[in-house]
Amino acid sequence: MIRIGVLAMQGAFEEHIKALQALGVETAEVRLEKDLENIDGIIIPGGESTTIGKMLDSYNLTDRLISMGKEGFPMFGTCAGMIMLSREIEDGLPGQTSLGLLKVVSCRNAYGRQINSFETDLAIRDLGEKPFRAVFIRAPIISEVKNNVTILAKFQDKIVAVKEDNILALAFHPELTDDYRFHEYFIEMVKGWRKENGKNNLN
Repeated sequence: MIRIGVLAMQGAFEEHIKALQALGVETAEVRLEKDLENIDGIIIPGGESTTIGKMLDSYNLTDRLISMGKEGFPMFGTCAGMIMLSREIEDGLPGQTSLGLLKVVSCRNAYGRQINSFETDLAIRDLGEKPFRAVFIRAPIISEVKNNVTILAKFQDKIVAVKEDNILALAFHPELTDDYRFHEYFIEMVKGWRKENGKNNLN
């Protein structure tokens, strides 16, 4: 049985858990370092990236997550989670924590405030012909990608979904719809990592 952890400090982590459970995946809420044991992948949900960073530091999760990510552990970040994974934050606050695992430059709140939130259909080849209904809430964008980063989706010429090796990152909230194709996509990443390593996890 695959077991995927969801960082449960802020944001729509319950919706991510619901999506995973609907797909038959065992889940775990991650708040402490011990919660990283015996999981096969982790989702970092939306919320407020500066707050998430402070909480990761406070609970001694930052260095452990960086180490796991560098070892190839599957990670999936949505909205603020994408910012947390980014190597560089274009408009980040001084000293803002990020995991720096994804070779992109992200821009926080690129689409404005909460009132500017919106939904749109995205064409995403990796998910098939059916458009994906994307929910953008105070959404970031990716302003620059480095080598080996695959662009999965754009909206109005702005990069909003990418994949690099073991990392999947979206500027929007797939957990707020009943379309679980991105969660299925991540589950397949997890299965591939487990197969490569011949065991459930590296912890």
